[in-house]
Amino acid sequence: MRKHLVPFVALLAAGAAALTACGSTPAAPEPARASAPGGSQATAPTDGTGDLALLPGTAKSHNSSPGMGDWAVPNGGVATGATLQAAQKWVQLTAGKAGDLDPVVVNGAGLTLYRFDKDSNDPPASNCTGECAATWPPVTVAPAGKIFIAGIGRSAVGTVRRADGTRQVTIDGWPVYRFAKDTKRGDTLGQGVGGTWFGVTPTGGKAGVPAAGTSAPDDDASAPPATSAVFFDEAGFSDNGASQGVAGADECRNLSRPGVASSVAAPGSLKLWTGPNCTGRSQVINGDVADLATIGFDNAVASVRFG
Repeated sequence: MRKHLVPFVALLAAGAAALTACGSTPAAPEPARASAPGGSQATAPTDGTGDLALLPGTAKSHNSSPGMGDWAVPNGGVATGATLQAAQKWVQLTAGKAGDLDPVVVNGAGLTLYRFDKDSNDPPASNCTGECAATWPPVTVAPAGKIFIAGIGRSAVGTVRRADGTRQVTIDGWPVYRFAKDTKRGDTLGQGVGGTWFGVTPTGGKAGVPAAGTSAPDDDASAPPATSAVFFDEAGFSDNGASQGVAGADECRNLSRPGVASSVAAPGSLKLWTGPNCTGRSQVINGDVADLATIGFDNAVASVRFG
């Protein structure tokens, strides 16, 4: 039997070589959530189980290297070459405030992120290429890259494959962009441009535009137990102050600096305590809390219980 198998394998190899020479070898498919028009394809939401790591907190709280990710182009503009490669190492999505837009998603450099009405979110697809993409740089991430999130539901974050093969970050299926003329934190010069560009909200909506008859999806109802959390000294997940991380599974963990947190980014539910070793007053949360004062726990958290 084996002596007949060798010629057969050789025949298969020759056939594969012929296909390669003709440029017909198919590319390996990516995991797909939906096919998009024009050959674009959306990947499944990145929840840490695929090649992208979806992490609670910010780039600063994860000690990211200077000059990488959103910090590679801190003052807007378009990244190219080596700068683009560095920029695609990680992306930060933080629910914040910019100008009159509150809430709106900003990146790790504090620059406002936008969505385009001529795109599609069902299925996800980008229709901004060429000169459009020079003015509105798409937020892209490399394979095996990282996406830091604070104030955005994990289920809302995904990616879509662009025509040039890069992977653009999406929120609720909507591809997200920067505006090249925004050069500092708080700039919202892209808001309302052409009647089609708007800051993107943490749920994928248009910032500053009432969504009559709709309500934000409630991730709290089915939030799984968290195994990690990042506590920020400032409200709104701000990097202006210090932050501290804590992790565990089915256990109580004390914060290294108790009684200083004003916001928390957590990928699921956990229980906050005002005393060490899970004692004192307690409160269950289901995911991120941008201002712990709203639940009476500002500068009060001393320990947490996971699971």
